[in-house]
Amino acid sequence: MKNIKTFLILALALLVTILGSAQVRSQTPEPDTDAEVVLISEVEWGPLNPARGDQSPKAGTLWGDRTDSGPSGFLVQFVNGFSSPPHIHNVTYRGVVISGLVHNDDPGAENMWLPAGSFWTQPAGEVHITSADDNNNLAYIEIEEGPYLVLPSEEAFDNGERPVNVDESNLVWLDASNIAWIDQTGVTASADAPKVAFLWGKPQDGQLNGTFVKLPDGFTGEIHSHGSTFRAVVIQGQLSHHLLNNKNLQTLKSGSYFGSSGETVHQAECKTGQECIIYVRGKGTFDVIPR
Repeated sequence: MKNIKTFLILALALLVTILGSAQVRSQTPEPDTDAEVVLISEVEWGPLNPARGDQSPKAGTLWGDRTDSGPSGFLVQFVNGFSSPPHIHNVTYRGVVISGLVHNDDPGAENMWLPAGSFWTQPAGEVHITSADDNNNLAYIEIEEGPYLVLPSEEAFDNGERPVNVDESNLVWLDASNIAWIDQTGVTASADAPKVAFLWGKPQDGQLNGTFVKLPDGFTGEIHSHGSTFRAVVIQGQLSHHLLNNKNLQTLKSGSYFGSSGETVHQAECKTGQECIIYVRGKGTFDVIPR
């Protein structure tokens, strides 16, 4: 399995072309009552692979149901020194490292430890191992079609996809000078401005896509979701969150989730002494608007 370092560069070229004519939306959507929040402290943990019992990593659902059909997103905890036997999955998954160090590659590959903020994909049917090397290893995993199963390597198959491993140091961050998703009226573009890194899919109306959003320490503003679904997981920092007309302010630590359906305004503050990074999976577009 090779680390595909050109993936983001190629995707960036396509996405900048797509977004070049995009406009920041000025209309304020009405808040959606279908919004939900799951705090990391509320997650219920169980074995990721029940067949391995106590040797299995722990998993906790954020949205959907990985044991059923349809998409889902969940957290996985690995103990320090964990290393799985060679295996495959029946479905392709995407992963984001929230804390610790994670290695995911061919059984004979040299360790390539992905730190917090890194992104990887694992194609269905490809033999691999997963390892962890820190005292607090946590990752977010999502699939597009369940159930999520762990199967023996003897059942390997090639579904035509290829894996992607992107170290956080190789991410390409864009601000308002590159895209129209970030409104910086009256804000000087700088290292302290909101930024976006594109990961997969096409950020257009009706299209499923995944991005990282980086909010600077001290950020106060809104995230306007315009698509049919919006799902976000806090990867770094602590995000204060509430809906437009709902003052139920909640503090979302790393690993927490918030999501909504339809046009929604999420009020967000990042005032933790460090910048906040959010992984967003959405069907459609969204805007980041500082206040």
